[in-house]
Amino acid sequence: MATPRQWLDGARPRTFPNAIAPVIAGTGAAGWLGAADWWKAVAAMVVALALVIGVNYANDYSDGIRGTDDARVGPMRLVGSRAAAPNAVRAAAFLSFAVAGIAGVVLAATTAWWLVLIGVACVAGAWFYTGGKTPYGYLGFGEVAVFVFFGLVAVLGTQFVQAQRIDWVGAVCAVAIGCYSSAVLVANNLRDIASDTDAGKITLAVRLGDARTRHLHLGLVALPSVLSLVLVAATPWALVGLVAIPLSYRANAPVRAGALGPALIPALAATGLAMIAWAGGTAVGLFLA
Repeated sequence: MATPRQWLDGARPRTFPNAIAPVIAGTGAAGWLGAADWWKAVAAMVVALALVIGVNYANDYSDGIRGTDDARVGPMRLVGSRAAAPNAVRAAAFLSFAVAGIAGVVLAATTAWWLVLIGVACVAGAWFYTGGKTPYGYLGFGEVAVFVFFGLVAVLGTQFVQAQRIDWVGAVCAVAIGCYSSAVLVANNLRDIASDTDAGKITLAVRLGDARTRHLHLGLVALPSVLSLVLVAATPWALVGLVAIPLSYRANAPVRAGALGPALIPALAATGLAMIAWAGGTAVGLFLA
């Protein structure tokens, strides 16, 4: 039976910034419209965190029963390490999705009921990333899904439930957060190119190869700083988001240095911190404006 610490590690805390940053950025975008609503921001945070935990447990379950995780070098895998029964991990995934669903229904009931359909799409995207007969994560579409769900949907959804509308500022924030979120997965899949290739998991990193995947990570962590300059058209205070530049540089350091295997794990955490810094700095700037 897995220990509480193993369950926490299996939830992959290094990916939590993928849930936290879009809500911060979306709330900042709502604040820019003069419509920040704090209880809705908290509810959106519950949805986002529950979804990212759910997708991590679902990924653990699906990869574990396929044998993809038998030779992993990254964080704790509950099923692959035999620390927890597959059914228990699957149940944890469904419980997380249920929590996200409850919070999402509350937001939909006070905003727009069609948001329930968006929520269903998010849960389906989380499950079929590595679940089902033809998981899209095994076909190289994982980064696209992360960009859409943890970038566009999460940021613009957070802005919408608070402000009842979205605008171009929210869209720019969504693209920036989507880039950072995708960069986290790129670093993860760069680390796992060898094991994924052996397991038949054809990720984008496997398709691009080592060198081009490293270039992609650099582009993804650099673009948000460029977008901070774009947001100057709304307010010069958006430049506060440039506080993320040192962290972005640090996040890419192991990647550009040619690190392999476990040596790439710090890139995941640093990319997440850069994402939080950009979201927080940009949100502060938008509120100041």
